[in-house]
Amino acid sequence: MDSQRPILIGVAQFSDRDATLDSSLNPVEMLKRIAGEAAESAGCGPGLLSSVDTIALASVMGWKAKNPPQLLADAIGAKPRNTISSHVGGETALALTNRVAEKIIAGESELGFVGGCNNIRSLLLARKTGADLDWPMGDNVLPEIFGTDSPGNSEAENAVGLSMPIQVYPIFENALRASRGQTLDEHRDSMGNLFHPFTTVAAANPHAWFPTERSARELSEVSAHNRMICFPYPKYLNAVMTTDQAAGALIASQAMARKLGVPEENWIYWRAGAHEVEDPWFLSERPSYFESPAMRSCHESALANSGLDLDEIELLDFYSCFPSAVSMACEMLGLSQDDPRGFTRTGGLPYAGGPGNSYGFHSLATAVQDLREKTGEHALLTGNGWYLTKHSATILSRHSGPLPSPPNTKPIDSSAQSKWSTGPVQIEPEANGVGIVESYTIVHGRDGAPERGIVIGRLEESNRRFLANTPADPRLLADLEKTELIGTQGHVQFESGVNLYRPA
Repeated sequence: MDSQRPILIGVAQFSDRDATLDSSLNPVEMLKRIAGEAAESAGCGPGLLSSVDTIALASVMGWKAKNPPQLLADAIGAKPRNTISSHVGGETALALTNRVAEKIIAGESELGFVGGCNNIRSLLLARKTGADLDWPMGDNVLPEIFGTDSPGNSEAENAVGLSMPIQVYPIFENALRASRGQTLDEHRDSMGNLFHPFTTVAAANPHAWFPTERSARELSEVSAHNRMICFPYPKYLNAVMTTDQAAGALIASQAMARKLGVPEENWIYWRAGAHEVEDPWFLSERPSYFESPAMRSCHESALANSGLDLDEIELLDFYSCFPSAVSMACEMLGLSQDDPRGFTRTGGLPYAGGPGNSYGFHSLATAVQDLREKTGEHALLTGNGWYLTKHSATILSRHSGPLPSPPNTKPIDSSAQSKWSTGPVQIEPEANGVGIVESYTIVHGRDGAPERGIVIGRLEESNRRFLANTPADPRLLADLEKTELIGTQGHVQFESGVNLYRPA
């Protein structure tokens, strides 16, 4: 029914850049602040929070509370019938937003709060001093747990050092470079050009963790302030997680929005969403590193469910932990990297901040404000968990559009078919023979010196995939960053429990 349209009625976000152990807020305090400010944003005041019947929160890193949504409910005076927490993943903020919108469409909720926070800065300060943060833990009554909970890395990936985002996303980045036929210099320039506009947006964002504009060259070239992390990403091209940030939104049915007296100029319509996972799940088993079929299907599904074409979307915010995440979205949606719309409303995870699992709430809050200010009519927001593994998308609009029907977050059939076999690639755990490189990265230490090479490739004889390290020779590793390695041959040998790759 028209009365069950989901409407975002209020949003808020907060960045405590100057947090100290004495001044920092615990997760419940941060989320209570966001809920109160979202109620003010709705034009109603905090009294409406007692009517919240659904609370959905992204997982907070380092907080082991059993039921965070109930702790927040107690803090804001709500008695929700639905309490939802997420598993780990950068896709969960938008997926939770879609989940609450679905409940409203289905008549299972009238007013929901979705939100999340990140307190890594405070956690690290406490660790350095041995202080006890004494965060509230609550009781043992568990909420509904939402999302996909599986390890992000396989044992074979961990064995060669592919265990963190900083090591994995360069694998995609280098593969995308080779698929485009770019030289190393052209690619370095393109990464800087892609993220320079992000810093421009961040510089104008009062909530950005690093509100500083930087040139394309400053972002992409190694310097004393911009050491190499994992080739080809220097420091300024990596997401920053050491933040104290929070964001969230109130979502109401149209009937509840009217009942609460929310002014219609504050209404932003949730039009549709989608959530999908990559298959194969593990990076090492995927047929291609320059494609993400589930990402394409997810984003196309959200657009189709909304009744809007991509050309009709004026505001875009692509999940931007690393350049390859944005570049992959452009590739999968057929967009040029210099699309005049730009790809961020916040400034992105390296500059606005990468607050754990809750970045999507910051993009949501920013997009709602942009739509209210008539910067555009429609917005597409995306999320990404693990390693281009889990995907989410949400469509917001100043216009109601066709009536959504539950579920309106279902992925649809799309043209997102890989150019390669869609089954998992077979891994050779003990590889010996001639190997052809598919992608690679060089891991650097905190002093900026190269420490370890990680190579993914195919054995020439069997076409089975190998995962390997290179010898820890600083001169060799430095040379590997100066010439294109993808597509070249070398020798792989299983030695002392690990595959070693030596270039020809």
